[in-house]
Amino acid sequence: MTTRSALALRNQLASGERSSREVTEEFLHKIEQLDSLGAFVYVDPEGALQAADKADARFAEGDLGRLHGLPTAFKDLNEVMGMPTTYGSKAMEAQIAMADHPLVAQVRAEGAVIVGKTQVPEFGLSTYSENLVAAPSRNPLDSRLSSGGSSGGQAAAIAAGMIPVGAGSDGGGSVRIPSAACGLVGLKPSLGRVPSDVVDGYNDSFGAPKFTVSGPMAHDALDAAMFFDAMLGVDHYLPKLQGGYAHKLRNLNIGYSALSPFDPVYPISLEPAARQAFERGLKLLNERHRVEPANFNYAEDYPQTFAMVWTNSLKSLPVCDESLLGTLAREFRRRSMARPLAQGLQAATRIRQIGADFITQWSAFDVVVTPGMASAPPPIGYYTAHDADTDYRLQCQYTPYTSMVNVSSAAAISVPVSTSIDGMPMSIQLISPRGDEGLLLGLAHQLLL
Repeated sequence: MTTRSALALRNQLASGERSSREVTEEFLHKIEQLDSLGAFVYVDPEGALQAADKADARFAEGDLGRLHGLPTAFKDLNEVMGMPTTYGSKAMEAQIAMADHPLVAQVRAEGAVIVGKTQVPEFGLSTYSENLVAAPSRNPLDSRLSSGGSSGGQAAAIAAGMIPVGAGSDGGGSVRIPSAACGLVGLKPSLGRVPSDVVDGYNDSFGAPKFTVSGPMAHDALDAAMFFDAMLGVDHYLPKLQGGYAHKLRNLNIGYSALSPFDPVYPISLEPAARQAFERGLKLLNERHRVEPANFNYAEDYPQTFAMVWTNSLKSLPVCDESLLGTLAREFRRRSMARPLAQGLQAATRIRQIGADFITQWSAFDVVVTPGMASAPPPIGYYTAHDADTDYRLQCQYTPYTSMVNVSSAAAISVPVSTSIDGMPMSIQLISPRGDEGLLLGLAHQLLL
């Protein structure tokens, strides 16, 4: 069977040791075998094999991209030419994409073979990948549990070996949350680092900084660096790691904190497995760096301000039938539509101030460390059994440290460092206030050595 390392597999494809068709057939077979996990909402075997054959033909001509012949998939929030896009909602008419999303186009140009689309929450809103369109995405390590969201199908597919590596998108933690749930490395880059994220600018329609960026999800830091280079179209992060950068990293000033900006409105507490992971991560970092507690003070109006900015755009979605919306999306869309424009604009201005304050405080350190999630991933249906406000509260309590990074436009990475007594991976989060993704990948590589 195919090696777990996406980099090793890419190198086998690039050397001609293996053909793309052979590798693609293996992954398609694995996808079929593990259909019950709900990771995929659409699979295109015929198109994937045709793409693999084209990759093999290009190999004969010596025309190789950074991901030559390597299978991958995209979230059902990204348009992939010839495949349907539902955005995780029955309330919108699914459309066959006539062109690739810019990120898809970039990854395809690097030689990747796209096998299908993976499960997401409705409109990518949630920390779980459950919707009314298709079966929920389940955690490959325990199918009773969530694989996270909104890149939950991607995380499940990678962790289960249905694809070797892939891209997620992160608007409030949507790369880091499912990566933590499934034991992967998940990098949330700084805003603008990935060119396809800002083809239409750096701000949303209300003037707030865009929260959502694209980042790699992988089994280890080398795989993440390889895929990240392909997303950028450069040879930078992988050569840096392979050149020994991680081994040379020493004496960074690292601050740690378990304070969450949601503390003013929701009780935030770490379950024992999350606290153990946090302590283990700090211990590992302290072997090479200066690690000390950080005394942060976050704005008390963060929770309500973030919620407004996060939902402002819901009012403009081309929904065909409101009754087909899920409970969370329907209620938050209703509030968005009722919100005066001036209030939305004011929230956008305020979130900029809060984000700038985050950076100012975090910049006292080279890196800031927080817990990853506050607990192991919850069961399928844990959120959707409740009304919208309870659903949202439970999400914030599970993921109390992720959205603040999106608000700040900084970079962050989720790294698994321990295992719960139930066998679930537990992670920590590293934040780079200066947007140094190479530093985060280097530290992730150190932690996983």
